[in-house]
Amino acid sequence: MKENDCAIRGDGLWFRYRAGGLIIEDGCVLFAGNNTEDYYYSVGGAVHVGETAEEAAAREVFEETGVRYEVDRLAFIHENFFPGEGSLAGRICHEVALYFLMKPRGTQALHPHGTSNGVAETMHWLPIEHLREYRAFPAFLADCLPVPPGITHIVSRNEKTGS
Repeated sequence: MKENDCAIRGDGLWFRYRAGGLIIEDGCVLFAGNNTEDYYYSVGGAVHVGETAEEAAAREVFEETGVRYEVDRLAFIHENFFPGEGSLAGRICHEVALYFLMKPRGTQALHPHGTSNGVAETMHWLPIEHLREYRAFPAFLADCLPVPPGITHIVSRNEKTGS
């Protein structure tokens, strides 16, 4: 957790305000992964103090993919309640995430930077039609892609963090 992240950690509790980018190309959606976790997670991260969620989504997408995607629109508001694991073990966790659909570029070519908070990170294009076969979070995306019109509000209990 960085000093300027909209997040609170203490007394067995953890809260984070997160923004993510949903990047869909050729029937696949982009997820991130790393060597320390056994699952895939959406591209995105903590909103910084003074930053809008849309700005955070665009920044995080660029930081993780090396490509400047344009935001299309807000697609999902996700309230996620879950027991902490790994570095959050023993904590009661609550995350509010806004997921923005990014405008497609017509290519899956990326220029990832390779690390996030000092951890080696990789990008993975997962086929939407087979998304349920992967351990990928947020899990609701397997049921909600392609992205429906409007903004969808999702509440999840006991789902992992978006990382």
